This record gives sequence, structure tokens and C-alpha cells, in this order.
Amino acid sequence: MAKQAREDEAGKLIERLPKDILFEILRRLDLLSLCSMAPLCRVLRLLVPQSLSCISTLDLSGICPSAMVLERVLGNNEVLRSLTLDCTQLDDSCIEVFAKECLHELVLLKCLMFSSYIFIAIGEKCRNLRLLTLEMLTLDEHESHTCNKAISQMLRRCLFLEFLCVKLPTSCPQLVDAESWHSINYEDFKSPFLQTIKGLVLQPLSGHQAQLLSIMIGQSTSSINVGVSGHCPMGVGLQSLNLALDLITDDLIVCITANLHHLVELCLEDKPVDEPSPPNDLTSSGLQALSSCKDLTCLNLCRSKKYYKATFNSVNDVDMLLLAEGCRRLESIKLGGFSRVTDAGYVCILHSCRNLRKLEIINAVLLSDLAFHNLSDISCPLIEVRLVSCNALTSDTAGSLSSCRDLEVLDLSGCRSIADAGLGSIAKLCKLTKLDLSGADITNKGVAVLGNGTSPIASLYLRGCKRVNDRGIAMLLNGNGIIKETLTTLDISYMPGISDKAISMVAEHCLAITDLSIRYCLFLTDASVKVLGSIERFGTERRNSLRRLDVYNCYGLSSDSFRLFTPPYFRGLRWLGVARTKLSLSSKTKDRLLELSQERPMLRICQIGCELGCKDGWQYHEKV
Repeated sequence: MAKQAREDEAGKLIERLPKDILFEILRRLDLLSLCSMAPLCRVLRLLVPQSLSCISTLDLSGICPSAMVLERVLGNNEVLRSLTLDCTQLDDSCIEVFAKECLHELVLLKCLMFSSYIFIAIGEKCRNLRLLTLEMLTLDEHESHTCNKAISQMLRRCLFLEFLCVKLPTSCPQLVDAESWHSINYEDFKSPFLQTIKGLVLQPLSGHQAQLLSIMIGQSTSSINVGVSGHCPMGVGLQSLNLALDLITDDLIVCITANLHHLVELCLEDKPVDEPSPPNDLTSSGLQALSSCKDLTCLNLCRSKKYYKATFNSVNDVDMLLLAEGCRRLESIKLGGFSRVTDAGYVCILHSCRNLRKLEIINAVLLSDLAFHNLSDISCPLIEVRLVSCNALTSDTAGSLSSCRDLEVLDLSGCRSIADAGLGSIAKLCKLTKLDLSGADITNKGVAVLGNGTSPIASLYLRGCKRVNDRGIAMLLNGNGIIKETLTTLDISYMPGISDKAISMVAEHCLAITDLSIRYCLFLTDASVKVLGSIERFGTERRNSLRRLDVYNCYGLSSDSFRLFTPPYFRGLRWLGVARTKLSLSSKTKDRLLELSQERPMLRICQIGCELGCKDGWQYHEKV
């Protein structure tokens, strides 16, 4: 009663303020803050809808809005310039709500239920678009032809489009054949799109389609009237190309470099289904062609092992030297699957590319500590280093990387020989915000060093660090460092030594935590859920910061823990992963989860085992 009286008094005070001042305050708030203020008093209920109509940039990727919610948020907004949507619960009937002529940027993620009509509607209603991202399920054979025409129609009408991203993840990875790379006939892309486009992301695509597209864009750009100097006008031509392919070959690289002369970013990833033969693979000829791209600032060349454990086994250190010498302007490079490149090849990149800020190397079996031995003598201003599944690296590399004083992101996941030594230097990096030690051989002692450090780490990943237990988490969060104040994302999955004690420490000390992954922590019980979701936390009102929680295969949770996810617990939760727990194994508990999702429409419940947020697994969800 006393609390209600205080709220009523606060509402009366708010109503005394001039409406102009209130409106100006509301305009500066984000969407969630606005929605939470609306029920406070009559004046705010009137002003909040007006404030919503004045928002120019809106990111709803963190929630799954229903059609009704979207209508209330966007219905009267005619000044919206940038919109990002999680479309899990949206279908064609909702397109009229968000497809607005005023939009310049439109990002549609996790589109489970849209048909090819989405392209037609965007072309008709969003003709001022500069940027468009569409993440959709692969269309069936019956609709592919219709989709091709719809995309072509959209591109002819969106005359100002400069960046296009179309991602069509395959809905069934076990069925990989040639047809999966031909969902959209990109050869249908016609001018003027090819003349205005500056950034292009297409996934998936066959190598043959990519070559045809490169030729078409090159011919279209060259047809534009050139100036007196004989060069295309400034800003004309494709500058960024990102493709997910069936196979990266020399012919493809040569075709791209011969036709796309203005590239500054090139990102290519392939997923071969069998062992590529040398005539039909990436070799020294392809790397030599790439070295002619003197203006490249970003280069990604990766071979995925998703379908077959193939590598770029025809590329060696000499080829990498030629690439580094030719592309000296590189600021970001990502290399994955180069099984014959040794320390010498990677050192060439570090020495030649003096502007290098981001370095990512994946599955480099011959990469060792020697490549980073004299890192302090190299002038490149590294701010992001990712060395993933490079098993020859040890703690010496971690110590060497501490010489990069501007380092913000350090990813050593899958480097199983990384141990406690070297973490002391890393813990002193004053700009480090993300540290991934998943699978490392660290112990409680090493984690304690991080707990006493001065690095403002916001995201910490200890997944699979089996030598760290409850005591280590206590040392991490009870130390004299600042990590307990800065930590927002924590992954302590696949750690057999984690129990309710560790989760209690996280709940007590990490008041700003938003993302927590505790997959495969078999000794957790309902007590962990209760302490995380409680309205009051250790005598102080909790801040409801937790947005995403993954309890996949936490089999110690009982079916009764369901009640701990109902209001008023977990008031800020937006995503919950419960696959392979007692919450999702029986028809009765599944029915209760359905009731929970209806009771809390802003909460997405995943029962198929996706990682946090279903970022890479949304396409496997059933349509609702």
C-alpha cells in the first residue's frame, strides 16, 4: 500500500510539469523506457504515443514483437529512417506496418514466415532505401521462380539502394546438394541496381553465379560515362563484396579482381562437400590475383569444415608473402583453413600491413608462438585479435599479445594449450572489453588473476574450462579488480565444477549481467533459477538486467522450476533456452511453456538447443 501511495504521488508530481518539457524528456528515451513509463500517469499515457511517432532510429532485434505490438509502436511514425526487426513472429500481413516510404535503412532478421511478396512490398513502399538486409529461409522450388521476379522488381524500383544483404540459410544442413546454392537466380539482377550498389552480401551462392555476377557488375560500371581522367566518378562501383560459396577457386578470384576494380572489402567463405581437386581450388594463382587489389582494407578468406574437413592445402608461405606485399593497406584480415601456411606466412602479414587493426586466424595447425614473439617491434595498431582453434599456441602467445596496449577483443577459444601463465599481463590491458578463453587449460588461479585485473571486461567466455569450479568463480568476482562491475556477458557452460554456489556469486556481484550461458552444467538446481530471477537480490531490489539465459541440458532443474519463470520473476528476460531439460521433455511441461510464451509475449523460448538468441539456429524453428 505504501509503495502504491508513493507511485500515485509521483504521478501527480509528473502531471504538474509542463508538457513541452515532458515531451522533450521522453524523446530522449529508448523504446523499453518509454513503454515502462506509460502506465505511471494519465499525462504519460498521452505523451508516450506521441514520442513513439518521433523516433527516427529503432532497433527491435533484441525482442520478437508480435503484429499487435509492432502496430502500436510504428503505426503513427512517419519520420522513421532506420529500422531493425526480429521477424520471428511476423508474416506477410505485417509488412504494411513497417514498410514505410520514409525508411532509408531496413534490416529484417529471422524471417520465418515471409513469402516472396516481401520483396514486392519493399519495392513498392520503400523506394528511398539505401540499405536493405533480409535474412530468410530458403524458398522451396515452387516459389523460387516467383522470388527471382520479385527481387528483380524490387531492385528496379529501389533506385537509391547502395547496400543489399540477402541471406538464405538452408533449413536442412544434412541435405546439401547443388540445388541449395541456386535458390535465387542472381543473374536476373539488372541495372540501375548494378550501377548504384556499393555493398553486396549474398548467401548462399555458387561459384559460377558469383563469376557471372562479377562480370555483370563490372560491365555495368564500365558503361557509365567516365570523366576526363578516364576513370569512373568517385563512389561509382562495388566496394564491398561478401559471399558464402560452395567453393572458392582461382577462376572465381581472377574473375572478381578483373571486373571489380573498386573493391575495398572482400569476404569469401566456402563450405565444400568433398575434397577439392587442385585444378578446381584456391592456389597460388588466386592469391597472386588478389595481390593486385592494392586498395583492399578488409579481406576474409575462410574454408568451413561444416560439411567436409577440407583445407586450402595448395597455398603456402610464399603465396601469403605475395598477398601481404600486394595488399599493404589491409586493416582487417580473416584467414581460415590454411593448413600449409606456417609462422613465416603470418609474420609477413604482420610486418607488411602496418595499418592492421583486426587479425583473425582459424584452424591454423602450423601457427605457433614464434609468429608473435617480437610483436612489440611491429607497428600495426591491433585492437582485435582472434586466434581460434590454433592448438600449437601456448601461454607465451597470450603474454606477447599483452604488448598490444590498445587491444579491445582477444579470442583464444579452442587453443587448448593456453594456461594460467600470461593472463596476468592480459588482465592489465586497460581497453580490453571481450576475452574468450573457451577450452583453455586455465585453472582457478588464472581466473583469480582476471578478478584482480584492471581490464574493463564486459564479455567473458570460459566455456569448457573444466579445471575452473565454484571456487574459481568466487575468486573472479570477489577480487580487487573491476570485472564484477563491467561484466555483462558470461559463458560458463560445459564446466562440471559449476554448481548453485557459482550462480549465487554471479547473481550477487554481477548486477549488470545481461547474457548468461550455463549449458551442460549438470549440478545446477532450481536454487540457481530462483536466485537469478528473484525480484529482490540480497536485500536490494534487483535491476532486472538479465535479458538472455541458456540452461540447455541443465538436467538438475526440475519441472517445477517452470513457476520461477512466470511473473514477477525475470521481469527483463527476452530469451530463454530450455532444450533437453525437464522443462521441455514432456507434453505437460511443453504446454506450460506455451502458456508462458502467451503470458509473456516479449519472451522467446527456445526448445531446440540454439545458442543465446538463436542467432545461428533460428531457421530450424517451427513456424508459428
